[in-house]
Amino acid sequence: MKAGWRVAMEAGLYGPGGFFVRAAEGPGDHFRTSAHASPLFAGALLRLIERVDAALGRPKVFDLVDVGAGRGELLAALRPLLPERVRLTAVEVAPRPSGLPGSIAWQRELPDGIVGLLIATEWLDNVPLDVADLDDEGRLRKVLVEPSTGVESLGGLVDAADLFWLRRWWPQPGRAEIGWPRDAAWADAVGQVRRGCALAIDYGHRRDERPALGTLTGFRAGRQVTPVPDGSCDVTAHVAVDSAAAAAGEPYVLIRQREALKALGIDGGRPPLDLARSDPAGYVRALAAAGAEAELIEPSGLGGHWWLLHSIGLDERGSILL
Repeated sequence: MKAGWRVAMEAGLYGPGGFFVRAAEGPGDHFRTSAHASPLFAGALLRLIERVDAALGRPKVFDLVDVGAGRGELLAALRPLLPERVRLTAVEVAPRPSGLPGSIAWQRELPDGIVGLLIATEWLDNVPLDVADLDDEGRLRKVLVEPSTGVESLGGLVDAADLFWLRRWWPQPGRAEIGWPRDAAWADAVGQVRRGCALAIDYGHRRDERPALGTLTGFRAGRQVTPVPDGSCDVTAHVAVDSAAAAAGEPYVLIRQREALKALGIDGGRPPLDLARSDPAGYVRALAAAGAEAELIEPSGLGGHWWLLHSIGLDERGSILL
């Protein structure tokens, strides 16, 4: 039975047997995020955590919350590097993975009263949304999908809330992805931070750069596939990052991952050749690290992701990241 994309995505990703709730495999088996690419990404986030901690005056308890934590890979990598006063919480709909350190809390809902840093790495792109397209008379209608096949058709006219968002944030004619559910999800997440920062890292676009045919797609076993919302694959769409930023409010910084990681000490520079003569093994290690850094900041790849950083209750704003 056909449904709107938002309903179909919700069932296919988070319903019984959904893509993100299956215990046998994790998202990392199907697609590669910055957290999976290299431990250097965790190292860069460690430097950001230290900056936020300093801006907060090093509180007795510092909260580090990872929303859409996958199988807890990022928090597990960071745990040995952080002092005991840092309280780690993974927010995820899947069951707690075996082997995760007991010092990392695991829950389905966002905690409130966060003092520290909330991170959402490639979470917003999986917040379900509806898709609209024009009919033969130029009217915007909801796109319906058959969950078992991914076959689409046009449904009823978009409602007032959808039209309001589209006119402000996706004014180009044609197919559009209605992003207000992501705005609401991000505003709610940021609202749980009492003092500190909230960081969303995701692929996305801004108002003047919306793609003419949208971005909705699927991933399975490392390959891009037709988005079929039956639980067999990831179903994702790029984030309207400027809309999400506005929904959560000022102050915020919105920059590409390439710029953000360079500000945190990752530049992809090759080691000097002199090192190859004086310390060949060290040169090989440094060369491998430079290759991993280069992947994280590659403009056409992970380096093209957006970093959206909101500051809450801090005197320092841009200086946290830039």
